[in-house]
Amino acid sequence: MEVSAVGKEPPSGTDRKQLQRSMEAALTSGPVLELCRSAELVFLALHGGWGEDGRVQERLGRAGVRFTGAGSTVCAAAWHKDRAQATLGAAGLPVAERAVWRPAAGEVPQDVRQMVAAGPVVAKPVADGSSVSVHRIDSLPQLELLGDELSQDRVDLLVEPFLPGREFTVAVVGDHVLPVVEIELTTPLFDYTAKYQPGGVSEVCPAPVPAAFASRLQELALHAHEALGFDEHAYSRTDFRCDAAGEPMCMEVNALPGLTATSLVPLAATGAGWTYPELVQRIVDLAVR
Repeated sequence: MEVSAVGKEPPSGTDRKQLQRSMEAALTSGPVLELCRSAELVFLALHGGWGEDGRVQERLGRAGVRFTGAGSTVCAAAWHKDRAQATLGAAGLPVAERAVWRPAAGEVPQDVRQMVAAGPVVAKPVADGSSVSVHRIDSLPQLELLGDELSQDRVDLLVEPFLPGREFTVAVVGDHVLPVVEIELTTPLFDYTAKYQPGGVSEVCPAPVPAAFASRLQELALHAHEALGFDEHAYSRTDFRCDAAGEPMCMEVNALPGLTATSLVPLAATGAGWTYPELVQRIVDLAVR
């Protein structure tokens, strides 16, 4: 299989659906499934739907295939941003106010209107990955225009206040909490382009913050990891953004975080003194253990 560089634009909805259908077919029967069954371990480095939402993990588990990372139930719990935020909030983690709107269902509901009236918001799919379709919204007409564009996709949008503060992320690998990474943006949002294209963002590890603040972020990340059901065999990455007062809010937990050359977990691993091969070996060892 030829591996290409990450595209400058996210794949279209049609392309993603075709890929998901191909993966579903491949893991239902045929040579791909048999190849997985013959392997001692399958190393998962998929992203987006069918990579992070638990369906691949469920199929592999049903086939008796051992794989890296979290299981299907945990992946599904982390993948749905609204339900994950509810779980994190119930566990005492700081989460932002939020509301959900399905554009295909009609006009913008009152709670979303009130949020937009109070200031800028961020709108993003409730269930998607790789920062696809993340938008800053400054007015109700702008949100309605986005809704018109997405109404045919029958997608649910998570709407939450735009937080103007600094952005951080913390990875947990087994029982190791890695150093804090700061994401220094040159754009308003950490979107798909900023995430995957070289030079789109500056990522600093260890983050230039007081030790007490770094420790607090690491404690919150471990708490989030455990609250969503990750165990000592899994790894995750929790994203934070600070409000105007500098208080960190837990935005989401990634069950299968990126492992590309520009990804955040490899950077954090380097900050911990691990080489990339050592990071991969640790992930493998967790699954084997």
